[in-house]
Amino acid sequence: MKNENLVPKVRFKGFSDPWEQRKFSELFFKSKLKNNSLFSSDKIISVATMTWKKPDASRSSDDYMKTYNIAKMGDIVFEGHTTKEFANGRFVENTLGDGIVSHIFDVYSPVMKLDLFYWKYFIHNERSIGPLLKRSTTNARMMSNLVERDVLKQFLPVPSSTEQSSIGHMLHLIDNLIAANEDKLEQLKTLKKLMMQKIFSQEWRFKGFTDPWEQRKLSSVVTPVKSYSITRDNERKSTNTEYIHYGDIHKFTNTIIDDHVTLPNIADGDYIPLNEGDLVLADASEDYVEIAKPLVLFKTDGRNIVSGLHTIALHPHDVESLFLYNVFNSQNFRRYGYKVGTGLKVFGVSSKNILKYSFNSPSMYEQKKIDSILLKLTDLIAANEDKLNQLKKLKKYLMQNMFV
Repeated sequence: MKNENLVPKVRFKGFSDPWEQRKFSELFFKSKLKNNSLFSSDKIISVATMTWKKPDASRSSDDYMKTYNIAKMGDIVFEGHTTKEFANGRFVENTLGDGIVSHIFDVYSPVMKLDLFYWKYFIHNERSIGPLLKRSTTNARMMSNLVERDVLKQFLPVPSSTEQSSIGHMLHLIDNLIAANEDKLEQLKTLKKLMMQKIFSQEWRFKGFTDPWEQRKLSSVVTPVKSYSITRDNERKSTNTEYIHYGDIHKFTNTIIDDHVTLPNIADGDYIPLNEGDLVLADASEDYVEIAKPLVLFKTDGRNIVSGLHTIALHPHDVESLFLYNVFNSQNFRRYGYKVGTGLKVFGVSSKNILKYSFNSPSMYEQKKIDSILLKLTDLIAANEDKLNQLKKLKKYLMQNMFV
């Protein structure tokens, strides 16, 4: 009869045997290797991030570095700092290469060659290792101390070497995909930021456009729309009326609202609704960075949406909605919001001051060209963010279900 406690919920095809209980001392021993000038400051490992520390960032003298512990490739290092995620500290596997760590970190070396990728993830999995560390540590303030005699007598569930390899390499592949998507996402955001700077400074123009942009006051191209002091307490599960709360504007990474974006519902009432193309700004923020952060109703025809608590709603005319949305996201407007914002703990901006803002505007046709290219970039960023979140959710699911 199988011990169900030693069988993970998710496995590769072909694996069905329970994992084997192995004593920690059968797998690892405490390393006593000291540096003794073997490694210099360019080989100091940051345990928190598992990266090499910059040599000029280290203040340790050569003599002091002799007290450092050697951590070889594949060794596991105990970091005693406690967090919400790691209640009793954590193990981190050295995947960088041979180097040194501060003497405050305990280093354990594998008794035999172990699968590098598998143990990187297993030994860092709080669900699997947390109970072991709870039984093997003593607590000090914000730190846990690992007791060698206690940890060595603990047991770990261990799969076959073949299953270890399958699990480790798959999680490593997912991590590589996450890193690649993070890099791509950062590049797209950098590109959009650059384009915003160059377009709104008029350094970059589309071919065929040479006319100077016209300076316009915001009050001349928008009409204020009534906002209501609707709070979270007014939300309902299912009605015909949706509303925009300033907290949702801050929460959304993409504030171009279309049919794929759901908004909270409130009880139906005698409200003045927003129209497709209207813009809504958050008039309150916990920091100056997001004062007057904008949201635009891009494709919301037929939806009954109203403007809620701490918002400024504007109906544009003689200007493209998306162009005005991009104006509100430009550096000039962000600086203006910082300038006219008030408050200490919560920062706010008034509708009166918003309407005083002046900006440069091209022809409607050029506005549409600008809107088109920036919207494509925004959609690319949103798609990559969605893919990245899916990959992270997949990794989290597998970490929770592929280990015992």
